[in-house]
Amino acid sequence: MNDFDFFTGSWTVANRRLKTLFEGSDDWYEFPGTSTCQPIFGGGGNTEEIVFPTLGSSGFTLRLFDVARKEWSIYWASSRTGLLCPPVVGTFDGGRGDFYGDDIHEGRPIKAHFLWSEITATSARWEQEFSVDGGETWESNWVMEFSRV
Repeated sequence: MNDFDFFTGSWTVANRRLKTLFEGSDDWYEFPGTSTCQPIFGGGGNTEEIVFPTLGSSGFTLRLFDVARKEWSIYWASSRTGLLCPPVVGTFDGGRGDFYGDDIHEGRPIKAHFLWSEITATSARWEQEFSVDGGETWESNWVMEFSRV
């Protein structure tokens, strides 16, 4: 239940995001961010706010641990829309977290995958992938490299 304890605190974030999705593009843009994560429920959940100063926007993440199912649900909201996205759900195994869910991208149903890896006391990596073919193939579209402040 305490899988995300490593993430409590403040971070600087190097973001790399794919400019065009589902077209085989390799054109990325980079932008900075700052993130603050606070635990809730004694480690059974947390909240995170991330600010993207050059984009003029921010995001909010709510992570909750389902005690009965022993898995995490991760919810994301953007200040650009004010909407809470459907959750991705999953677990950690061997220092890697994999979380999957169904979503909609520009009116098209997709599968989403969040991947947490390379976790140390001072750094972590998060990556987002989407699939338009039911999970047969995945396209990485957003990478965040976290460094502890």
